[in-house]
Amino acid sequence: MKIVNSAMLGSAACLLAMGGAQAADLPVKAKAIEYVRICSSHGTGYYYIPGTDTCIKLGGYLRSDVTFNGSGIQGTPAWNGNAGQKNRLNNYYIARARENLNIDTRAATEYGVLRTYFDTTLSWTTGTDGVAAGTLGVYFAFIQFAGFTIGKAVSQFDAPWTGYPGNIGDGLIGGHADNTGVNQFSYTADFGQGVSGTISLQDQVAYYQSNLWNTSGLTGATFATGVYGTNSFGGARAPDIVGMIRVNQAWGLFQASVAAHNIHSGYYGATETSGYPSDKWGWAGQLALSVKNIPTGQGDHIEITVGYADGASRYVWRSQVAPSFAMYDGTSLVGVYQSLGIAGVSDGVFAGTTSANGTGIETTRLWGLRGGFTHNWDAYWNSAIFGAYTSVSYNTTAKSYVCAAVAALLTPGSACNPDFNVAQIGGNTRWTPVKNLTFTGEAMYTFVDQKYAGLAALPAVGTKPAALYDLRDQSTWTFSIRAQRNW
Repeated sequence: MKIVNSAMLGSAACLLAMGGAQAADLPVKAKAIEYVRICSSHGTGYYYIPGTDTCIKLGGYLRSDVTFNGSGIQGTPAWNGNAGQKNRLNNYYIARARENLNIDTRAATEYGVLRTYFDTTLSWTTGTDGVAAGTLGVYFAFIQFAGFTIGKAVSQFDAPWTGYPGNIGDGLIGGHADNTGVNQFSYTADFGQGVSGTISLQDQVAYYQSNLWNTSGLTGATFATGVYGTNSFGGARAPDIVGMIRVNQAWGLFQASVAAHNIHSGYYGATETSGYPSDKWGWAGQLALSVKNIPTGQGDHIEITVGYADGASRYVWRSQVAPSFAMYDGTSLVGVYQSLGIAGVSDGVFAGTTSANGTGIETTRLWGLRGGFTHNWDAYWNSAIFGAYTSVSYNTTAKSYVCAAVAALLTPGSACNPDFNVAQIGGNTRWTPVKNLTFTGEAMYTFVDQKYAGLAALPAVGTKPAALYDLRDQSTWTFSIRAQRNW
């Protein structure tokens, strides 16, 4: 056996030696190793994809949030559901952990930079009303080429700070916010000196419809949740049309945006023979202003938006916020169970069950003001104060539709008026002990000025019993804590 093994090893050695000699005689050049190279032409953090002229940058964050006394994560106030009812089924705190990943690729072409951008999140949330859930979200996925933006990106209507002029919570209304992106086809022209203009077609279905109520479907149970009928949107017939002009310079930014929004209903009743109201077009406009490096301190800044909408409510009432409120509290009135504040937002309302008694669509009007001021105490600490005011109003005809359906629920002498206002103010402080790691604490006060007055006899809804309720303004505090590591 030893003789056989020695023979095999000797043969192998001879073959290797011969192969090496033959290889040395061949004119073959070793292939160069592809090293990862820094790509500085598009900014910091980019690297060439080996073997290509495309640069890539990876980024993201890991975030942990806790909201106290809210109806949703990330600072949404307790203004509906079990949170609005203040019952024992409501979680007094809601927690979420989230990982975000974004991939940015860029390549120089004869038409300018070709860019793709993808942003996704993985979240685990304790959830509202005791439901824990893991979710996968796609925030952005778009191509930019020769001035065009195609795919899911921030709405061209929005200001660059979206819905966060100083806050971290999603519950600050009073202006447009679409920080998770909307499908669009847009073209941006750069006029130089920081001046640009954009025209855009964007999907209205996911984020830009609030409610289109047929008040013939209003019941005591829906009214008690701030819902004034059956939501009767039909299928989308046209994208929203958006135009924007922006001036972005060293002093800050000014932007003017407009949008047209088609309102297309379903049928008055359950079948085609019941008929339907004609389409209407709503519209919205917004002005945005940012001022940088104001005299209060280095890096301090102010962001303000003011907007108006007629039949396009989501351009003032941000898409992350539910379009109806039902907030309960105590009362001192004898024979009355509790007080209740009701509010509902819509693009429009109509009434009827057939073409014979059906009406046209009456659009809902909103205006809002939202802003924030951020002050840097030093390199590690900063604070912000922020606030918003939002007004929702229904015209005389729309009020008559709602109030005709509500009349049987109100006691004699009570007043029916679906108009309402929301005032909000808050502040936060951020601590950044090391680069890219920030801890934030935030508090916000919300006051809902609803215009109903008197008493309403309502059926049981949720845990609330059938009883008399005192229709009254309501308010709530929301508290949030966040830890975030960017990378």
